[in-house]
Amino acid sequence: MENTAEDTKGTDVAVKGEAAIKPEFLTTKEKFHEFVDSEWQGSKSEKASQNDTDEEATETCVDEPEAKKLKLDPEEKQKAWKSDNKRLRGQNKSRPHTKPTTYDEKRLCLSVIKDNRQCPFGDKCHFHHDVAEYMASKPSDIGENCYLYDTFGKCAYGLSCRFAKAHTTPDFKTMEKADLVKAFEGRNLVKNNLSKDLQNRLRKRSVAFKKSEEYLKTLSKNRDKKEQQGNGDVCAPAASADQTGEEQHVSTEAETQLQTSSDKPPPVKTVGPLTDADVIKLRPCEKKQVDFQDKLYLAPLTTCGNLPFRRICKRFGADITCGEMAMCTNLLQGQQSEWALLKRHESEDLFGVQVEGCFPDTMTRCAELINNNADVDFVDINSGCPIDLVYKKGGGCGLMTRTRKFEQIVKGMNYVLDVPLTVKIRTGVQEKCSIAHKLIPEMKNWGVSMITLHGRSREQRYTKLADWDYINTCSKLASPIPLFGNGDILSYEDAMKARETGVSGIMIARGALLKPWIFTEIKESRHWDISSSERLDILKDFTNFGLEHWGSDTRGVEKTRTFMLEWLSFMCRYIPVGLLERVPQKINERPPYYIGRNYLESLMISQNVGDWIRISEMVLGPVPKNFSFLPKHKANAYK
Repeated sequence: MENTAEDTKGTDVAVKGEAAIKPEFLTTKEKFHEFVDSEWQGSKSEKASQNDTDEEATETCVDEPEAKKLKLDPEEKQKAWKSDNKRLRGQNKSRPHTKPTTYDEKRLCLSVIKDNRQCPFGDKCHFHHDVAEYMASKPSDIGENCYLYDTFGKCAYGLSCRFAKAHTTPDFKTMEKADLVKAFEGRNLVKNNLSKDLQNRLRKRSVAFKKSEEYLKTLSKNRDKKEQQGNGDVCAPAASADQTGEEQHVSTEAETQLQTSSDKPPPVKTVGPLTDADVIKLRPCEKKQVDFQDKLYLAPLTTCGNLPFRRICKRFGADITCGEMAMCTNLLQGQQSEWALLKRHESEDLFGVQVEGCFPDTMTRCAELINNNADVDFVDINSGCPIDLVYKKGGGCGLMTRTRKFEQIVKGMNYVLDVPLTVKIRTGVQEKCSIAHKLIPEMKNWGVSMITLHGRSREQRYTKLADWDYINTCSKLASPIPLFGNGDILSYEDAMKARETGVSGIMIARGALLKPWIFTEIKESRHWDISSSERLDILKDFTNFGLEHWGSDTRGVEKTRTFMLEWLSFMCRYIPVGLLERVPQKINERPPYYIGRNYLESLMISQNVGDWIRISEMVLGPVPKNFSFLPKHKANAYK
């Protein structure tokens, strides 16, 4: 129910799409920033040498054009948007990518970090070898305790760690805790690392793809056969019906064996005695089975869905996790940065990887590569990515309109995988032309183990609510294959309504970014009025996981900070339950200016980039000189 003027006590009447916040917390833009800035300056009074932190943070966080935009009053921005009818959508493609100057400082040589070994590069090495000289130029430590040292008994980053004082003697020797080191000895906490041997073989193109070649040869034969039939040799004598039928039966037998998931593989031809490897073959019906029913699925989120964030969501009750979208061509080339997206923490008990591509040969080879070199429970095909870079090449949403290629990709990947193959799709490409209901029955025949449907088209992006009525229709078409619904889940009430549609499970994307504790809320059927200190503890956990994943040296710290800031650009949209006049918060509602119940809560709801940086400084220390940041994703309702 919409608020009236009396309800808001003199404020403007609540408009459609605006969150209803209790009147006592409502404020104006000037008062909000005055409150946040005064509190911050008060807490930083001992550092009076710093210039106007808010302005400096905003000016150094973004490039000049974007800085001008961010300095505008949000009310002025809304008026400007109404006047020129422009929307902030998609990505900040022109955001700065400059690195802090500390990245360019001379670092300590790895040979010195690793027990003072002799440097293999000798005089040609560009890094520090004099420990005393390095320690004199090194940035000051962030804190007194090192998470890696306290957790694992040793810190692999040694003197280069930004918490080095915790595990360094006065004579610059690195200490270890023998009992903890022994406890973690031989324990592989993170799987799916790219080995140097595999990387070299991929770069030299010496990796064999036997099963993929079998499938691709069948595709090639079928294509040649169709071309011959299309040309039509009029001089060839007509064959009898029986003979033609027999030839067709023989020619299609191999195709059927390769392309359908329910048939047996072709018989094994051997020379000499049979071995166990020859006899005991994994048939499609014997593939690893995964129970997807009634699970909460954390969506594969680009940029923000990294391993430390997934660990946070696992703690709050996420059942299924999936790595960020990886490009199949980059995986086949052995790119370290792309393989990092496949890494899996030991806490992720049901984990899959998502790949993107637009050709049967590369996608099939990529699936075989993952099958042989990674520990995953399922592989997901991204056929829902809406970004131009992917779509214009025929990948992502483009696959939904290229059904022949889509079919070949699914069947090829299914043939080489020993784990289930899942697919993520949208309702379609155009807003008023849904095609998912036509594709789903076909995908059942192709051998897909599970389908996830995002209730929007590519054209819609996030401008309208997800169509759960359409998801309900598609869930009936998918049976008995499980179908997960995705879109606009931000509370347990949203999840309950989604489950009433008949879906097998729910995928949560932006809802997890706004509040990762949403999984706990859904499982316990309650609204959690989480305090600002509890939210800060979550960020501290993310920091520790980030230092473990990306490193505790300067580069690792700043990488952790960057991903935290990306996350905070979403997290600031969360409205605490205790401030809402109407519960629950809707994902498409934009809040008016309001102040939290304390300073920290007010800081966390700020949409100013400079305030996000202040939060990061609470757990990761001061930002480096010339630090720049602009979030990757824009928000349609947050300007």
